Amino acid sequence: MTDEHLARAAARRSMDAVIRGDKDGWLALFAPDAVLEDPVGPSFFDSEGKGHHGHEGISAFWDKAIAQAQRFEFDIRDSFAAGSEVANVGTITAYLPGGMRVDTEGVFVYRVGDDGLIQSMRAFWETERAMATLRPAE
Repeated sequence: MTDEHLARAAARRSMDAVIRGDKDGWLALFAPDAVLEDPVGPSFFDSEGKGHHGHEGISAFWDKAIAQAQRFEFDIRDSFAAGSEVANVGTITAYLPGGMRVDTEGVFVYRVGDDGLIQSMRAFWETERAMATLRPAE
């Protein structure tokens, strides 16, 4: 991911902030009216499946989902940028308390404005497939 496409660069900055555990830096990457859907549709992070809206909603998502892991690794195997969006294909590995880890395979789509701020992030992944990878961390 060396292309400086605005959406690809925003996605890279987002992953970096998550890896570093930088909630404030991560939130600053999102437009004030941004929407985050991770995953798209109803889930244990979003029971109504309507997404997390604005900095307040996205901050609450961090607390529910990201802050619960001890660390994350991202393996982006492919990336397709077009217009104001990028679709990244890869695996997110979360290391959980209690010495466990889980791999989430998916497609992660970011849309940015002309200012490079994330307007939407939509993650397409399946809970059952991710949970089937739950295992002790190595």
